[in-house]
Amino acid sequence: MSAAPTAPPVGATPAPVTLTTLAGFHARGEPIVMVTAYDFPSARAADAAGVDLVLVGDSGAQVVLGHPSTVAVSVEEMLVLSRAVRRGLVTPLLVCDLPFGSYEESDAQAIATAMRFVKEAGADAVKLERGNATSVARARAIVDAGVPVMGHVGLTPQTSAALGGLRAQGKSTAAALKIVREALALQEAGCFAIVLEAIPAAVSAELVPMLEVPTIGIGAGPATDGQVLVFHDLLGIRDGAGAKFVRRYADLQEEMVAGVAAYAEDVRSRRFPGPENSYGIDEAVLTSFRAALSEL
Repeated sequence: MSAAPTAPPVGATPAPVTLTTLAGFHARGEPIVMVTAYDFPSARAADAAGVDLVLVGDSGAQVVLGHPSTVAVSVEEMLVLSRAVRRGLVTPLLVCDLPFGSYEESDAQAIATAMRFVKEAGADAVKLERGNATSVARARAIVDAGVPVMGHVGLTPQTSAALGGLRAQGKSTAAALKIVREALALQEAGCFAIVLEAIPAAVSAELVPMLEVPTIGIGAGPATDGQVLVFHDLLGIRDGAGAKFVRRYADLQEEMVAGVAAYAEDVRSRRFPGPENSYGIDEAVLTSFRAALSEL
């Protein structure tokens, strides 16, 4: 029977989450909570909410930077986002996505890119997509260089065009077996955890017991060790309903639009700023100032 998690003393800052912490969660069957963040405010919110891992996902290309897909985001852009998130975190483990084109060319390229995220952005770990021979080799090289790696199989948005678009994977016997083989290969390469994205829940249920490392699901059903959602999806800071696997916990987009519209209306009707939003001045100083103006 799993032991109940021990609560920190009142007023104490929780200990930072480490790879050992995650392994303990996995061993005890305690659910792991992961969310994306892309700037200081979202990082502070995630930290205050008590999540275990924060991912600076390349999804920031779309939800923050306005790119049409994750493919367009650069290493420099991801480093800017990652540094901002690092400044906002105290407890969660920080994982940063390696953007498309920044690790596939060679082991040397992969190691150099991963090292930049550790040295320049304070990442605790990096994440790369796919479990093919290339990605497995790069994962192994990065791990051997001393940087923890999280794997990612199933729907891999960086190469979604080759997968037929942003849709569920593993729905045939061959496709499901491919996901199993890739996950096992990434584990063998030294990945400390693996994201399973957009695959049938029943496939996850068969795969998860085969793995010795934690799995983080996004559209992969309840059998995974943890779950991850995009910050803007779960809080409704975007247009449209999003993917099938998204559950919204707020509708902040509507609140933001309403707030800005109310501000605009107050400005146009001269209700803002009011006396409470303005600074005063001593009456004697004001009289002196006016007298000085008259002499100009």
